[in-house]
Order: sequence, then C-alpha cells, then structure tokens
Amino acid sequence: MEKDRFIQLLREAITDFAPAISCADGSWAVKGFIDIHKTIYTISTDTKIVSKILELYIFPKILEFANKNELEIELSKEQNFYPDITFRDKEGNLFAADLKSSYRKTETHINGMTLGSFTGYFRDRKSLKNITRPYEEYKAHVVLGVIYTSAEEIDERQTYTLKQLDDIASVAKDFDFFVQEKWKIASDHPGSGNTKNIGSISNIQDLKEGNGPFALLGEAAFDDYWTHYLTKDMAKAAELAEPYYRSLSEYKRFKNIS
Repeated sequence: MEKDRFIQLLREAITDFAPAISCADGSWAVKGFIDIHKTIYTISTDTKIVSKILELYIFPKILEFANKNELEIELSKEQNFYPDITFRDKEGNLFAADLKSSYRKTETHINGMTLGSFTGYFRDRKSLKNITRPYEEYKAHVVLGVIYTSAEEIDERQTYTLKQLDDIASVAKDFDFFVQEKWKIASDHPGSGNTKNIGSISNIQDLKEGNGPFALLGEAAFDDYWTHYLTKDMAKAAELAEPYYRSLSEYKRFKNIS
C-alpha cells in the first residue's frame, strides 16, 4: 500500500470518530470514572489525562479501521516509545501513527502539540532505542490529531451517582479530527519545555490542510533541518559559540536557499 492510500483511508475513517465519542450537543460522552460503589468521579481538565482517555476511547475505532483494511497493528512498548501505533499492511509496509490532542486557545488556534524527538532515533534512523521499529523502515510518519474545546470550570471535588449522569458536565466538547504527515505540520522550533521535541504549528486550518513551514520545501528539508538543529546547550556541548540556525529563515541563509 502506498502512503497516500493509507493516509486517505485513515482520513475517511476519522469522519466517524467525533460522533462516536460525543453526545448530541457535541460534548464528550465520557463523563467521569466509576468505582465498585457506583460513585462517579469527574475527570480533571489536565491535558495529559484528557489525552490518555481519548486514546483509550477511540482505540476501538482504530482497531475497526485496521481490521477493515487488513492492517496489523503494534502498540508502543513503553509510554515514551514512538510511535503510538505501528500499522503493517499485507506487503509488510510500515506506517507510524502518533495520536496527538490539544485544546483550542482561540477559534483559530490550538495550544500546540509536540511531534516526537529530533534527537535519538530521529537522527540515528537504524536505532531501536525508544522506537518500535527503526525510523527509516516506516513509509510514512502520520499524526492523528484531535482538537477539542476544554470546559472552563469543572469541580473535581464533586461526585455523582448513576442517576445524576446527565447532570455531569463534560471536560471537553466540539471534537475535530485530522490526519497529516508529521513534516507537513511541524514548526521550525521545539515544543514547549526543555525536551528535545519538534513543535507543531498552531493554526487549526493549517493543521488540517498540512500548511506548515516545511510544506513547500518538502520532507527532505524537514529531515535535514531537524537532524542538524541544535539547542543552545547542544551547541555548547559541541563547542560551538551558537547553533547553526534557530529558525527556518536562518536555516535558508545557512543553506543558501532562496
């Protein structure tokens, strides 16, 4: 299977994802978690918690997609392994799919996503460290993105009974899904924090259409940019006064690209 065919099939499949996880009003069908005493506890709005529950909740739809298209799936071995899901077709072709979610900051922009490491397996593409299969063996590296609106106020101290299920406010609503190759939605700067992860663009329309800064330059430029990108600490460790570049415009000058 060619990568464009795989991506198209996955895009067709996600049209059913939002209705499957939402109530009639667009709010998340997940209301909380329940114990053996039938007490329901509300979910935190913490993005890591929401993200993990989303992964678990849509996994049956992903499994359905795989079965329908005669694809085998292999999940990541550890929490910090890449990718979340490895798809293998009948010919043995591998496709990496990472599930990423983020909430809307405005009507047009999300909070941002991280798209995996730009060191380790990304640079040593034969490595098996923190990756299910060597990076170079995948025909495509795809992001299955989930965008949602986060609830403004949730009282996490409140508990409910089953009879009060309809009274529980959802922590998320208005879900939107997209599928894009990683390089098409990558930004030219790392993600949040000090981790060595590739950041994503934040404009929602550009995410859906794959209009990141590398879209016109191509995947090879994306690979080269992030393979040689250095943080200040990395440059210092390499005994360089400064990194070679810190933005795509500086990279173009460094590479003499017009």
